Amino acid sequence: MLKTILSVSGKPGLYRLVSHTKNMLIIESLVDKKRIPAYAKDKVISLGDIAIYTDSTEVPLYEVLTKLKEKENGEKSSLQLSKASPEELRQYFAEILPDYDRERVYPSDIKKLISWYNILNEAGITDFTPENTEDTEEEDKKEE
Repeated sequence: MLKTILSVSGKPGLYRLVSHTKNMLIIESLVDKKRIPAYAKDKVISLGDIAIYTDSTEVPLYEVLTKLKEKENGEKSSLQLSKASPEELRQYFAEILPDYDRERVYPSDIKKLISWYNILNEAGITDFTPENTEDTEEEDKKEE
């Protein structure tokens, strides 16, 4: 699911990939459902391609979002992003991912990740596992 959810530099929120042509993407806002074009010059990144730095390796975003969902029991984040200090953001994120790299993961990154989680949650997207993992599990069940 996260492969089709996009972040576009310079545009707030998250977008779902609707269609694509040779020179542009048609994307739909998860917040207000408006469709807009994203051109080749726009910096577009799939949430499925993002990972968070830890002290030893990189953790895929879907794992971090799943841990956040477990911490919040599937509800919206309890942290008030507009009022949270950088230290509060770090403490909150350390509860989710204790070994995150404190030098390379900035409070602004943590704030963005939590806001993405809230947007996804409000849009009803709560299953963050990658599609190919689900396909493999389904194939395993069919073989049994």
